[in-house]
Amino acid sequence: MTTAKKVDGGKVRYAVVGAGWISQTALLPGVEHTGNSVVTTIVTGHEYKTEKLAEKYPTIEHGYSYEEYDDFLKADVADAVYLATPNFDHVELAVKTLEAGLHLLLEKPMAVSVDECQRIIAASQKTGAKLMVAYRLHFEPGTLKALERVRSGELGTIRYFNSSFSQLVSGQNHRAKNGYWAGPLPDMGPYPINMVRTLFGAEPIEVFATGVNTDEKYNFDDTVAVTMKFDANRIAAFVVSYSGQDLDDFRIVGELGSLYSDPAYGMPGGVAHVVKIDMKESKESFNKTDQFGGELKYFSECVINGTDPEPDGEEGMLDVRILVAAEQSLKTGMPVKLQPYKRTRRAVSEQVQKLSPVKLPELIGAHKPSDGQ
Repeated sequence: MTTAKKVDGGKVRYAVVGAGWISQTALLPGVEHTGNSVVTTIVTGHEYKTEKLAEKYPTIEHGYSYEEYDDFLKADVADAVYLATPNFDHVELAVKTLEAGLHLLLEKPMAVSVDECQRIIAASQKTGAKLMVAYRLHFEPGTLKALERVRSGELGTIRYFNSSFSQLVSGQNHRAKNGYWAGPLPDMGPYPINMVRTLFGAEPIEVFATGVNTDEKYNFDDTVAVTMKFDANRIAAFVVSYSGQDLDDFRIVGELGSLYSDPAYGMPGGVAHVVKIDMKESKESFNKTDQFGGELKYFSECVINGTDPEPDGEEGMLDVRILVAAEQSLKTGMPVKLQPYKRTRRAVSEQVQKLSPVKLPELIGAHKPSDGQ
């Protein structure tokens, strides 16, 4: 039986699977200063990307196409994989990776159905390979400080949460051409969904979604509003959009006070909070950090030490079940009930990472969402 790769000290060797915008902009530039991680391999559909990236990052010694993925898994060239392909491609590559005993840092959303998430979790349990879903904000100083304030009771009993998150996405970008699961709700929705689940420390019991299509270049609703009900008479609402100017914020409101964060979700952060308690306002700013380097450092520590990461497969699955419910609600125009679910593990302050931000590199055969590809 295949078992998980062991890394005794030293650095965890990573293969980056999917050499697009997010990998090039965020992950690759931050690997070196983690101190415990190194990228040795690129898997991409474009051979020239491997050649050019290897020139920029000399630790990259191996390149494979997607058709050669089974060959990659058999070769001893990596201990772990960072998987950043489109959402609908996750499950098969993720299951293969974990069943081969390689540890997996998986971009969100984890998959495009709850069943797919469960297949990925089962593959991790089968071999013992570590599985973490890439919730970079679980290590971000401002996010964790907001969590501290809520847990302390400073805001009183929490009543509601709201959030806005928008960006302009080119009609030439793959996100504009592949239906709901490439659209704004699965692409951007995990940020407010995960934020409110973390801040409330609970799972929703009902989801309602409504959307509009503002431009024929999209084959789905490009602007979507979602409302979620929680127990203890709490409610959360957010809007995500591919056709609005860049914006990311959230507000959480309790009976004694509120906390407003702007920005809230973007890279490299620079989160700023406005807190109001009994009508007295205070402000707190947080330094920008290398969020991808921070989450990679944390995951590598888990691999080396044999500890289980906090944003695990269950965390990813719980966001996906909300995305699935929202898709159903968009189709029917009706709210969708969710079975009660209790997650016992949440982010904690000790997970904080404060690596300095990195300089954005020149992209090789990739474009940010507003520019296409």
